Amino acid sequence: MHSWSPPQSGPFVGREQDIDELVSLVRDRRLVTLVGMGGIGKSRLAARVVVEVEGDPFTAGHWAPLWSLTNATLLTPLVADACGLSDHSPNDPVDALAARIGPRRVLLVLDSCEHLVGACAALVEALLVRCPALVVLATSREPLGTEGETVFHVGPLPLGTEALELFSARAAATGVRLTSPEERVAAAEVCHWLEGVPLALELAAAQLPERPAPAMARLLRGRLALAEGPDSQVLPVRHRALRTTIGWSHELCEPHERLLWARLSVFRSGATVSDVKWVCRGGPLTDARLEAAIEGLVRKSVLTLSGDRLHVFDAVREYGALWLAELGETRATADRHARHFQRLALAAEHAWWGPQQSSSYATLAACYGDLCDALEHLLATNPAGASELAGAIGFFWACSGHLHEAAHYLEECVRAPVTDPGVLARLCWALGVVRCLRGEYEEAERLADRTQEEAVREADGTLLADAAYLRGLVMLMRGEPLSALAVSDLALSGPGIGAPATARCRLVRVFALTASGDLGRARAEAEALRADAVAVGEHWTRSYTEYQLAVMALLEQRSADAAVHARAMLRDKRLIGDAFGLGLGLDLLAAALTALDRAEESAAASGTGQVFWELVGHPQRGTPELEPMRRHAEHKARHKIGDTAYDNTYYLATLSDPYATLETILTNN
Repeated sequence: MHSWSPPQSGPFVGREQDIDELVSLVRDRRLVTLVGMGGIGKSRLAARVVVEVEGDPFTAGHWAPLWSLTNATLLTPLVADACGLSDHSPNDPVDALAARIGPRRVLLVLDSCEHLVGACAALVEALLVRCPALVVLATSREPLGTEGETVFHVGPLPLGTEALELFSARAAATGVRLTSPEERVAAAEVCHWLEGVPLALELAAAQLPERPAPAMARLLRGRLALAEGPDSQVLPVRHRALRTTIGWSHELCEPHERLLWARLSVFRSGATVSDVKWVCRGGPLTDARLEAAIEGLVRKSVLTLSGDRLHVFDAVREYGALWLAELGETRATADRHARHFQRLALAAEHAWWGPQQSSSYATLAACYGDLCDALEHLLATNPAGASELAGAIGFFWACSGHLHEAAHYLEECVRAPVTDPGVLARLCWALGVVRCLRGEYEEAERLADRTQEEAVREADGTLLADAAYLRGLVMLMRGEPLSALAVSDLALSGPGIGAPATARCRLVRVFALTASGDLGRARAEAEALRADAVAVGEHWTRSYTEYQLAVMALLEQRSADAAVHARAMLRDKRLIGDAFGLGLGLDLLAAALTALDRAEESAAASGTGQVFWELVGHPQRGTPELEPMRRHAEHKARHKIGDTAYDNTYYLATLSDPYATLETILTNN
């Protein structure tokens, strides 16, 4: 259930006693912090503990990787995201996260706290007070320093056993078998000089094809023996061992591999090969050399491939950042990194009305940390570029549940000296959508006004239509369908409207016609808009046409059709990661199932829907006509199977993984 765990370079080796002790600690204590130097294996040990305790006694486990976070302001939203919370409420983020965890027995892992110790300590203290059964397992290079913290020091692997076992296993993975007595003795000496530091051992083992164990042992003896002397007080030996091993890996690299290593240090979320090419090529790093460098760094364990993404260990990335500074390329590489993710965001925005829409959502989700880093860099160096980037991703983030992050960056950019009225209009529009989704209708309406003002200055019909969409959305949520209809009609009569804005305004019309009771026109327009969305391979608009067609079918007592449309909506919403939409769709499906005399399935759908509503931090929401449908469906289902059966089915659904239950619901036509 955890969101992410460290990339694994091979099977977990050793630490059985540590694992047993930690399993006991997390079952008995509220806060356990694994403390140790970089490369000592804290994250992998924590991941192993999570596997050991998952489901016993914890009902959920969540992994929050903090190493990619550069702004403490976004700590709580990142942790909330790791906990599956797509908070749509205007509440304080800590309050929303605490409400999400509630009284459940949850294990929360905060990985890599050392650069945010104060912020992590404050968040942990607040959560532990409000969530009585929560247990936090943190990893850090120093303790958090909070009351009640249990510090578990993670040391090196025992030299004669586990360290040698790890070194030998990683050697075998490179094709080197340490079979001769000379090789075994040399391997034991390498483990001695590297002090059993796991990352140092893995990097050293990756060098064996080029540097045999006896030669490696001799070099280590020459470089590290002096560190045991009485005058060596600058760094502990194991820190020197890790730095030396990383330095060796660097020395063994070809020049183009070293350059790539340095430039890779700017990435925060891992990177695809395409990302690496855009950011890191240039100068001697041609496309051919860059691909060869990637292969070489993976072979040397400097890079780890996890799925289709390349990752760099913290200590290795830090070393690369030092070399990038030595080369004088830190600013230039950060600029290229920011421009690349700005380009990705603008391409995603351009592709929104088309077959790349769903893949754009997935791409922006995968590089979330790098988008935040790019925004931070641009806010400091190029506010106009930051505004363009924030405006491009604001709607995507709003639809994907990153409302707090979207609001943070959009507000920062709106406050920046933005001179382009078109860019400012997009910022205000995206921020208005965020406010509306959080139920802040007055502020959303004010932002619609400002969007319109800037759109008039720019003489941009598309931006005027988007301002009308936002205004119409607010009116629909307030129960003013005729006003929403008038606003959308006026916008659609204007010139020069782009396809995405046209689709959104047409969608407002469909909602308004349904809410005002004109079902014949509403159905015809919904079907026409759905056909247009299907024709271009778009999913967001299509999902809401299916939503409206389901509502109409329920109003006209066409229950089987309503169930078909609700399931179609859910498939589209699942594809783009819209938890808010999944809650709406499950409510509609529950109503349809009740009407089909499938009351037990209706209760399960309602219970699963409730989980998604909890994930967005809101009670059940939607346009006003949905609420009586919900009440009628529940009343009829309870009457059919009885309160006890309904409550039991509903409760069991709330305890299950909502996405797994959703898959089951979608397969039971």
